[in-house]
Amino acid sequence: MGDSGRKVLATNKKARFEFFIEETYEAGIELKGTEVKSIRLGKMNIKDGYARVENSEVFLYNVHISPYEKGNIFNVDPIRTRKLLLHKREIRKLIGYIQQKGYTLVPLSAYLSNGRVKIELGVAKGKALYDKRQDIAKKDASRRIQKELRERQKQ
Repeated sequence: MGDSGRKVLATNKKARFEFFIEETYEAGIELKGTEVKSIRLGKMNIKDGYARVENSEVFLYNVHISPYEKGNIFNVDPIRTRKLLLHKREIRKLIGYIQQKGYTLVPLSAYLSNGRVKIELGVAKGKALYDKRQDIAKKDASRRIQKELRERQKQ
């Protein structure tokens, strides 16, 4: 984060646990007024967010951007619907994915790229309960291995 002018502002850790991420896209986001200042302060929550394609445009729902404290009449509704900026060919590809059963669009992270706010959008397919259990088991196993290695290095 810093290698190519990229600073992560918000992440959706739950998304990678709840979904299989098939593909990711970088999308610009249409913001108003003091929203950018608020986002730069880290006042953004994308945990419950999702995106939809409507009339060949992509919209982001349920993403909360807290009103800017020093803002006044220029502050807007914190959970308003925001338009995502993508190329037409990317939107067509997303429409193809969405028409397949079980796929959804989930924001994975929000970051600054060369001074502009970007959203990393993932094409996701929901995980079943047993898949989540497998992920937990893998994490536990890798933690145990790391602990064992650390203990052996101390000896």
